Amino acid sequence: MIDSLHGTLIHTEPGVAVVECGGVGFKCMISQNTQRTLPPNGEKVKIFTLLNVREDALDLFGFASRNECGCFKMLTSVTGVGPKAALSILSELSPEQVAMAAASGDSKALTRASGVGPKLAQRIVLELKDKVKKLGAPAGSPLGAAAAVASAAGHAEQAISALGVLGYSPSEAAPVVARFDSSLPVEELIRLSLREFAQNM
Repeated sequence: MIDSLHGTLIHTEPGVAVVECGGVGFKCMISQNTQRTLPPNGEKVKIFTLLNVREDALDLFGFASRNECGCFKMLTSVTGVGPKAALSILSELSPEQVAMAAASGDSKALTRASGVGPKLAQRIVLELKDKVKKLGAPAGSPLGAAAAVASAAGHAEQAISALGVLGYSPSEAAPVVARFDSSLPVEELIRLSLREFAQNM
C-alpha cells in the first residue's frame, strides 16, 4: 500500500495532481480543498495517499492531510458512497466540517457537494453516527467512564463524536478534548484536538 508521496509536483489539472518520486510520476485524484494547498509545479510536495483497487483499474487518491485521508475512508465505507462522491464532499467541506455534520445530524450541509442528494446525505449521517457508536468503549470500563466524564458538556460530547467520524475512538478523543475548555465552540475544540493529535504522532 502506498501511504504517501514526497516528491516534485510536475502537473496539476482540476481534480488531478502528478507527483514525481524517483523518476516515476504518480497520478493522484484529489479534492478541490487539497488542490488549493498545492505549491506551484516544480516544487516539492507531500501528499497522503490511498490506493483503490478495482477489477479494471488501480486508482490513487491524494490528500493534503491524514485527516482528509481518514475522512475519505470513512465516507467510502458508507453504502452508496463511491470515491467520486467522497471527493466531491471533501471539495466542499473540510474533514472537520464533515465530522461536525455527521455528529450533529446536519445532512443538509452534505448536499452542498455535487452529486449528493438529500437521501444519500441522510444515509451518510446515519451510518457515520452508527460507526462512531460502534467505536465506543464499553460503558462500565475505565475508558468508558473517562469518555462519559469528558463528554459531560454538550460541546465536548459533540467534538468527541465528530473526532470519531475522522477515525478516532472515543477512548482516544475524550482525554484530548478534556484538556480544553468545554465552553469553546465545537469546531474550535475539534481543531485544537486535531492539532494535539498531530503533535503526538
